Amino acid sequence: MKDSLLILSGGMDSTTMLYDYRDRIALAVGFDYGSNHNGREIPMARLHCQRLGIPYMVVPLDFMPRFLKSSLLAGADAVPTGQYDEQNMQSTVVPFRNGIMLSVAAGIAESRGLRHLMMANHSGDHSIYPDCRPAFVQAMSQAVSAGTYEGIDLVAPYTGLTKTDIALRGKLLGIDYSETYSCYKGGEHHCGQCATCLERRQALREAGIADTTLYDSDTH
Repeated sequence: MKDSLLILSGGMDSTTMLYDYRDRIALAVGFDYGSNHNGREIPMARLHCQRLGIPYMVVPLDFMPRFLKSSLLAGADAVPTGQYDEQNMQSTVVPFRNGIMLSVAAGIAESRGLRHLMMANHSGDHSIYPDCRPAFVQAMSQAVSAGTYEGIDLVAPYTGLTKTDIALRGKLLGIDYSETYSCYKGGEHHCGQCATCLERRQALREAGIADTTLYDSDTH
């Protein structure tokens, strides 16, 4: 039964979830919040939704760059390079981003008569992003359920999975990850040096998937 709304960015994780749960997803929603990479991600999300025949909606959140501070909202040069660690990646946190998006998505889901709300956070996000952690998911699930007439359920099935686990699922589903976008700098090609690019490369390698992503770091 198609009774779920998926927050779909166009990156590896949410695209995998789109294919993994396509039989229950009635609507995918993306958010244009002024990030460096929105312009690259959104077309990817639209492509996959068209391919699967799943309606796709983009919601503008253009207030976020004006009021929230994050290197993701401040241009490519503001994004640090190197592996994920608390010091160099804290600047990429968009304060309460998932809380804001889930609140809007919950309203859309209730308006559409959908019973479930899906997000594609994973365990690699936990150390840096507080709005991806199990405690946040649990609390937000309770808030969404309590704040909607039908008690909408927040579903986050990848919370305990690694990026490699997700890539392995995508491999079984036949997903072409070159048709996803991950880079926080938002360039024409992936930079290959920011933490999301490095995490992407590692996950594909560990999953035994040929990485056909175009990386700027490989052309210099």
